[in-house]
Amino acid sequence: MRVLPPAARGYILCAVLAALACVAPALTGSGTPWATVALLAVLYLGCELVKICPLLGSRVPEGIGSFFPVVLAAVLLLPPPAAALVALPGGLAGTVVQRPAWVRRVWHGAQQAIAAWVAGQTFRLLHGPAALGSSAPSGPPGSADPPVWVADFPYVLLPAAAAAAAFCLVLTALDGGILAAAERRPAATAWRGLFTRSLAPHCVHGLAGLMMAVMWRSPYGLPAALLVLLPMYISCWVFAQYHRERAAHRATIRALVQAVDIKDRYTRGHSERVGQASAMIARELGMSEDRLEVVRIAGILHDVGKLGVPTRLLRKDGPLTPEERRIIELHPEYGHEMVRGIGFLGEARSAILHHHERVDGSGYPYGLTGEQIPVLARVVAVADAFDAMTSTRSYSRARPVPVALAELERCAGAQFDPAMVDALTEAIGRSGWHPVVTSDADLQVISPSAPAAPAPARGGPGLPPLPALPAQGTGEAPAAPRGARQPSAAEARLPRGQGRRP
Repeated sequence: MRVLPPAARGYILCAVLAALACVAPALTGSGTPWATVALLAVLYLGCELVKICPLLGSRVPEGIGSFFPVVLAAVLLLPPPAAALVALPGGLAGTVVQRPAWVRRVWHGAQQAIAAWVAGQTFRLLHGPAALGSSAPSGPPGSADPPVWVADFPYVLLPAAAAAAAFCLVLTALDGGILAAAERRPAATAWRGLFTRSLAPHCVHGLAGLMMAVMWRSPYGLPAALLVLLPMYISCWVFAQYHRERAAHRATIRALVQAVDIKDRYTRGHSERVGQASAMIARELGMSEDRLEVVRIAGILHDVGKLGVPTRLLRKDGPLTPEERRIIELHPEYGHEMVRGIGFLGEARSAILHHHERVDGSGYPYGLTGEQIPVLARVVAVADAFDAMTSTRSYSRARPVPVALAELERCAGAQFDPAMVDALTEAIGRSGWHPVVTSDADLQVISPSAPAAPAPARGGPGLPPLPALPAQGTGEAPAAPRGARQPSAAEARLPRGQGRRP
């Protein structure tokens, strides 16, 4: 069971108190439409408990807010405190996969109640109830037919869209806060991208909620409103297929990386760090989010061709012979052949093939020069060299980050694309180098202007503690074996056993 930091516990407590303040007027007031509240609450609760779509036989992805249209319909139909009350049961009953489960359920319930209350207040501030429906005669003047409710289209769309946006904003703001408090993420990164990624889905949910509210107030009433859930089941099924495909892609990449790590245990974690550095360069260059993900995957899989290299060469302690070096230099082509049939990799395949090319044409496998080298390959080449220099290998010690960046700048124009080197330097200068956590390394937060603290010794009962990992910041790197020298940027990228030995 994970122990929450005090800041996270205080944050959740404040959210719970705010949620209680939101629903209190509905519990104590006399104007609450209890029949509608109970019906919508039960409907939302049932939708959250349903994990199998009975019409389509497909599992609903957990935690994607598939049935928020019910809550947003309550936002449009009910006073804000009553709408917050509708959101509570479904939020409390939602499935969670991480512990402590009860804390997460309480958090989700409070979070959704607050978001529903704010969305309801926004809807009323923009005169949404008047635009949603007003009584109008259903027959000719003087007839005895009862009046019907008529929505004022298209004006009702504005308050409904604003309510959905407010609902999304509150959810993402609270999510970012709990990430910063529970996982101690920097405030600048905790909220990054949350709102922009969630706004479009919540607007779609808001449109469905508006349809439910209009149908609810129509002469057809509740049965017609419930029909709106049918297309939501279909969209849920489509979204489930998308998530399955994404999960399959991630599993494929993870299996390939694990196979490389097992075969070349001396560079374990290298692939993930190269993917991280490649994404930093791509983000600094202003690449789109889709292409940034391709760059990250290319960095992670850049050495997958090592699976075709004999293990004895990867683990050889002495220098390589020219024939052995030629065999190892085939690993980009091996990697390209291995992933050629994986369609979702797209442009990443060219980076796998060409990440050892050099700008001056002296690289391999094809000796491409300058702009002939694909952009993604030039990105991965810089990220690969940077991690090789800042990681301890059997034949060299880790260099401090500023020294590695200086070496990249020295080799820019001959070995590396200067634009890629500048992008990595700018990105690290602004946010530091935060190596990802690997299976056998602790997370170290690296800043180019602050000394790095040594990692604590690790071990378990009956086992000797593992040696402290080398610092990768500006502090002194651990002493290398006697006679060891610092390799150049080009040599730092060579597989283990290649190049001169002390």
